[in-house]
Amino acid sequence: MKALLSGLLEWTDARFPLSKLWNEHVAQYFAPKNFNFWYFFGSLALLMLVLQILSGIWLAMYYKPDAEEAFRSVEFIMREVEWGWLIRYMHSTGASFFFIVVYLHMYRGVMYGSFKKPRELIWILGVLIYLCLMAEAFFGYLLPWGQMSYWGAQVIISLFGALPFIGEPLALWIRGDFVVSDATLNRFYSLHVVALPLLLLALVVAHIQALHEVGSNNPDGVEIKKKKDAAGIPMDGIPFHPYYTVKDLMGAAVCLFLFAFVLFLVPEFGGWFLEAANFEPADPLKTPEHILPVWYFTPYYAILRAIPDKLTGVIAMGAAVAIFLFLPWIDRHPVKSIRYRSLLFKFLLIFFAITFVVLGYLGTQPPTAGRAELGLRLGEAYFAFFLVLWWYSRERSAGSTWTLLAVLAIVFAVVDAIRWDPDKAALMALSALLPLIYFGLFLVGPLVSPRLNASREVPERVT
Repeated sequence: MKALLSGLLEWTDARFPLSKLWNEHVAQYFAPKNFNFWYFFGSLALLMLVLQILSGIWLAMYYKPDAEEAFRSVEFIMREVEWGWLIRYMHSTGASFFFIVVYLHMYRGVMYGSFKKPRELIWILGVLIYLCLMAEAFFGYLLPWGQMSYWGAQVIISLFGALPFIGEPLALWIRGDFVVSDATLNRFYSLHVVALPLLLLALVVAHIQALHEVGSNNPDGVEIKKKKDAAGIPMDGIPFHPYYTVKDLMGAAVCLFLFAFVLFLVPEFGGWFLEAANFEPADPLKTPEHILPVWYFTPYYAILRAIPDKLTGVIAMGAAVAIFLFLPWIDRHPVKSIRYRSLLFKFLLIFFAITFVVLGYLGTQPPTAGRAELGLRLGEAYFAFFLVLWWYSRERSAGSTWTLLAVLAIVFAVVDAIRWDPDKAALMALSALLPLIYFGLFLVGPLVSPRLNASREVPERVT
């Protein structure tokens, strides 16, 4: 048997570089020896992608992209197809797990400076994967043809109509009709099942190829390729296989355990993964009381909803996602890792994570004056994160910082004057404390205490 397998491998290698690919990307790919918990999420994202593709293929065998049959076909899968309920819940649970893993993967990238030179292209490809994943999730959300699916798609598509000149034709082109209809369902199905998965797979391959070309980052932010032995092997590197394949298998086992727990015990997850309204067939004549997107879109939805002007809200929502593409040029600080970055950076990153989570929560709640005001201020804090990150990515004089504060004070005063409402004067005055505290801590703080923005010396070798 061993001779047979060896002969088969030799026959394959003569016609296809199987062993070469294995060695270059796994067995002889040297990764830093100090990977920690945060480095599980890249491989877990790949695991979730495989689960989504496999479960999607099985669902596509029974699903009918027809406005009259779509909801019934989903119910047929759930009730009549053998193990159909399991496949459907695998797909719906997998979508949420995919976004959880991707968000943690991106957060790790910001923590350890994985977007900095020479990994700018890796980061950009990763953000494009994120954008593609958001589109894939959006197009797939309509397919169950439930109440929330239908009306959620109606609301989101209508946002494109706010764009000047091209808005209405674009919204009409996306729908394929004047309202969300059978034509919309068919084109969303085609994009969800064929076009976007192909694009997503291409981006993932390019992302991994770019990563293996320049090498992986690590918690110290040290370039291991700078220190090599006589054989040209990084002194602080170890082969990805078997060391990290075993480690990733352990991470996959834990992830799959949590996945199975949700899948078998709480697949709807209290309405966060599957809304109750989506178990009702779509009714164009009955609008749900609260139309909300799935939880992984809600931080951006909260930013959109907090801005009274529709076009400005759409622009702000788009900018909130697109700004990640420019992160390699926003943060030019020479130190990569949070381990050696200043206290200012650590507090800034923690507050950004809290801001994102709270915005996500606000996006799931019915709108009130207080929530809208808090959402607006947190939206300002969301963008302020990138401003402060850019400002302190290099040395700045005290005078220039005070000038920036004066400009920001004028901008905030003008914005608040434009949206002034006497009935909400007390609420607006109270909410204004948030940007005052934010910029007071993150812009004025380093002027008062320079140690707040002092970085530690980075070691030459990984620790």
